[in-house]
This record gives sequence, structure tokens and C-alpha cells, in this order.
Amino acid sequence: MRRATASVLRSGFRRRRAHNLSTHNVNPPVQITTLPNKIRVATESTPGHFSSVGLYVDAGSRYETPSTSGVSHFLDRLAFKTTSSRSEEEMSAAIDKLGGQILCSSSRESIMYQSSHFHQATPLAMSLIADSALHASFLAEEIVAQREAARYEIRELSAKPEMILPEVLHEVAYDGKTLGNPLLCPEHQIDLIDAPNLQGCRKDWYRPERMVIAGAGMPHEELVELADKYFSSLKYTSPPQPQATSRSANAQQPPSQLIPSSSPSLYKSLTRAASSYLYPASMITGQDSAQIGLSSSRATYTGGHRFIHDSNSEFNHLYLAFEGVGIHDEDVYTLATMQVLLGGGGSFSAGGPGKGMYSRLYTHILNHYPQVDHCASFHHIYTDSSLFGLFASFVPAGGVHQGNTPSQILPHLVHQLSLLVYTPTGRVELNRAKNQLKSSLMMALESRAVEVEDLGRQILVHDRKVPVTEMCEKIDAVSPESLQKVAARILSPESAKRATVVCMGREDIGDWKGVLRKYGLGGY
Repeated sequence: MRRATASVLRSGFRRRRAHNLSTHNVNPPVQITTLPNKIRVATESTPGHFSSVGLYVDAGSRYETPSTSGVSHFLDRLAFKTTSSRSEEEMSAAIDKLGGQILCSSSRESIMYQSSHFHQATPLAMSLIADSALHASFLAEEIVAQREAARYEIRELSAKPEMILPEVLHEVAYDGKTLGNPLLCPEHQIDLIDAPNLQGCRKDWYRPERMVIAGAGMPHEELVELADKYFSSLKYTSPPQPQATSRSANAQQPPSQLIPSSSPSLYKSLTRAASSYLYPASMITGQDSAQIGLSSSRATYTGGHRFIHDSNSEFNHLYLAFEGVGIHDEDVYTLATMQVLLGGGGSFSAGGPGKGMYSRLYTHILNHYPQVDHCASFHHIYTDSSLFGLFASFVPAGGVHQGNTPSQILPHLVHQLSLLVYTPTGRVELNRAKNQLKSSLMMALESRAVEVEDLGRQILVHDRKVPVTEMCEKIDAVSPESLQKVAARILSPESAKRATVVCMGREDIGDWKGVLRKYGLGGY
């Protein structure tokens, strides 16, 4: 995904631009340069046979309105099609020539264009990314083709509860606004997405101060040259003064965020919290570009309940969530550790040391109740909010096999959460969870693609890269006392907001508020 040969123009470029480029070393292997139009260019010096480069934009479904709902999905699907300088055939031929992998992926808070390739192909990769992001033609026939693809995706994902229920959970938790906006284009919007719609959102979102170009595997000066060549046409305009509620107002020593690596597959985008990684953060400056969008799209958690009747479902599905902390909150490391402590997975997961077999949900639920097919913790975390909780899939009552009703399974989930609030966690168990979190973080960053995405997202939101050693120190600082304190903050009746409960299957959950009260949890 990145790299190119150094050119003799580099030294001349440095002399010409030195007076208006702000460059600084963050940590020894990381360099960041801010171009005159406010695009930030970051590189990390790591050896390898391949390069990676990506464009990361502060955009996504949380910024959509009722009239633009689904635009992020279509921007993703229409990437690397016809542009003002390349036909679709020429774009495909250039991608084949690249000899690597190139993709676009949209999420709730960002849209990324990323490539992995041989070192010498970095200039071509940057050309393709810039062309697709800035000069896509949005031809009518291409939009029509993606409308049919969107309908197919909706049908496929709607038939997979593990894919669609996290979407329903977000919609209920945030009242269908901001973070509750769907990742997939709503079916009623598919025929309304057109070229003017796409061009309007691209103009609003794809501003230089909301962009970061990140790379690994090439000299920093080379990527700066390429960024200047392909993106200097974008002009910076002074943003409006941020609202008093902007996310920088509460940022004192912001820690990190839980987000997994992205994928070209929308299927994986819909299950982003299934295997989370702890990514670093840093101090937010007065120049934080993302606050521009957040000032008008701040997430408002409401909680609530929804039942989806499906009499033919093989399993009942139950989700229970509470609002957690955003990435700028000091307690994010503790909450991340709590998620690993609860753990869980599938009843037929490959068990064994290091595979989560000692997590609480595995030992207390999956090992004791064979009718439970899947039980796991989740943590969908964003800049200003998050969803923390548990879900279970289990055999329905009244079938051939002995099963349970949702009202019988809910107390088991609530009990596991109540233990975090009212029972101190043993140090041996806590240390095991902390070691698992640190190892998953480090192993994830072994991937060049994840490394570059990590770098790009951090610079986009935080303006610096926090070293892994610093993150591990934060994780090591989690204690039984701090874990119990954070659990009380998120779950106790004194501080918890209303819970979010989503149930799908043959019957509804019943008196879920009474169960929460019985076990001393808030959210009712």
C-alpha cells in the first residue's frame, strides 16, 4: 500500500516549500507534515517488502441527514470507477498494474481509501486514490448498478442476525440519528441517491482540513511530494467557530479508542466491534478539524427497546447495551480491559489457552448452558460516545431441543454485569485480561495495513501517534479498584443512562427493567 523511489526533485522541493510547511517528529519513526491547505501527511518508518498508503477523511454515516442518508455507502461502492481522467476500464487496468490491493471503506466516522503494493508503485497508488476521491464522475449507469448491489446487500444482511442486529442496536440507542444512522443505505433511499447528492456530500466532507494521508514503506519527503502534487488543488477555508459542546472541550489527557481494522467488505464493517483493538489517542488541539463536523452531529444517546418477531429463526438473539465512554475519556482503557475480561464467543469456538476459554462469559455461561450458542461482550466506541454490553444467541423454548425464552437468559447476562459493579475482580484474572488486551493490540499492529490505518486515524482525530509502550502502560495501570469504579460509572443506578435492549426471535424479553432493578443496575 505505498512507496515510491526517491527523486532528485526532493531536495529542491524541500527548499522551495520549507517556509510554508510545518513538519515535526512525533516519535522517532513517525513524521507529520501539514501542507499549506491543512492536509496532514504522516509516515511511519517500518521495514518491509510492501508499502501502504491511505487517505482518511472525517466523514461517514454519522454526518448524514435524512435527505443524504446512504451517501456514505454509495461513495464507498462507487470508488475506483469512472473519473474525469480515467474510464472505468482504464481504472481497472491501472489497479491490476498496481500489483497489490486497493480498497475504499466507509464507517460511521470515517471514509478511507487505502492501498498495499510494491514500493515502486506508490506514485500510481496515490494517483488512483486522489483521482477516485476527488474526481469521481458518478455516471448514471454506475449509480444504477450500485443501486441493485445495495438492494442485494440489504437482502443478504437482513437474513443474518449477527450482521443486522448491531445496526438495529445503534438505531435504538441513538434514536436513529448521528451514530444511529445506518451504515447501509436505507431501502427507501436507494433510488434517491444521484450524482448531485453524491457531489454535494463530497464537497461538504472532503475538505483538506478533514483529511489525512498516511503511509509506511517510503521516505517521508516522497509522500509529502505526492500529496502536494495530487491534493494541493484543494483549498482551505476557515471553519466556523466551534460550538461550546465540541469534543475538544472535555479533552484533557485523552487516551485511546477501540476500533478494529477495516476491510473492503461491508459485511465486516457491520461487525466492527466483534474483535476490537485499542488504538491510541493524543491531546486535541484548537485546530482539531473533526470538531467542525461534530459540533453539528454530536451523538445523543437515548437507549430504548425493540423486539423483532421471527418465528422461523433458528436461535433467539438478545442484545443488552449501556452507553460507555468516548475515546477522549481516561476510563477507556479500563472499559477495554473490562470487555476482554468478560470475553466470550461461540459454544464451538476452538478453546484452549490464549483463546479466551478463561473469560467470564465462557466459564460462567457457555460452559454451563449448552442451549446458548453464542455469548460475548462488545464495545462499539466512537469519538464522543460508545456502546458497551453483552449479547447472546440461544435455542428457543418449545422446539425439538430444550431451549430458553429471552426472559430466562437475560438474568444471566445482567448478573455478569452486576458482578463487575459489586464484586472486586481478582488480580490474577485481571492481569490475564490485561495481557490478552496488550497482545491483541500488538499482534494487530504487526499487519502493515492495520498499522497504516491506525496511523491515519490517529492523526485525523488526535494529531499525533501514541507509541504502543505508552498504551501498554495505561493498560497496566488498570487496577481492581479502578475497574470496579468504572463499572459503577457505566452500570450503576446512580449514573447509568437508560439501557438499550434489542430482542429478535419467537418472543419478546418481558420485564427487562425489573431484572435490571433486581440486580442493582441502572438504565430503567
